[in-house]
Amino acid sequence: MEFSELIKIRQSVRRYQDKPVERDKIDKLIESVRLAPSACNSQPWTLIVVDDPALKEQAAKTTYGPLVSFNRFVPQAPVLAVLVLEKPKLVSQIGGRIKNKEYSLIDIGIAAVHFCLQAAELGLGTCMLGWFDEKKIKKLFNIPSSASVGLMMTLGYAPEGYALREKKRKDIIDMCRFNDY
Repeated sequence: MEFSELIKIRQSVRRYQDKPVERDKIDKLIESVRLAPSACNSQPWTLIVVDDPALKEQAAKTTYGPLVSFNRFVPQAPVLAVLVLEKPKLVSQIGGRIKNKEYSLIDIGIAAVHFCLQAAELGLGTCMLGWFDEKKIKKLFNIPSSASVGLMMTLGYAPEGYALREKKRKDIIDMCRFNDY
């Protein structure tokens, strides 16, 4: 599949089939994250793949509550991926302080996009999740206090006939400039 087509079919999937994701596909997803670029090759992440149904259910419950219902689809996904933000290499930390940039946040964003685009190529759906109870996730997966949970992603097969939605994006003239702001 050409990249220009791949980026058109990738979308946030919020309904999933009750069908497991094959281990060889998960291995390809892991490799796509492993190969993601990062500032100073710091690779400031750990990817936790959650495919144990009971553990996945516990993690899914941290993404919504009585007042926050927009993630109620998460338990349907057969797999959750947790991107843990690790302490970056010293050179990346120093560079980030000098430039007032959070390079490690940029880095896990790139890693997450690798994951989602690889999933789309494999016929899988994903949805990035920024809303979850980090304290509960850290406890559930024994994540050290020195690390933080950057984001979570659902993974699975969208239902048959799941419609590809029209992408609503800014017009090019509103988001791109040449040679000047």
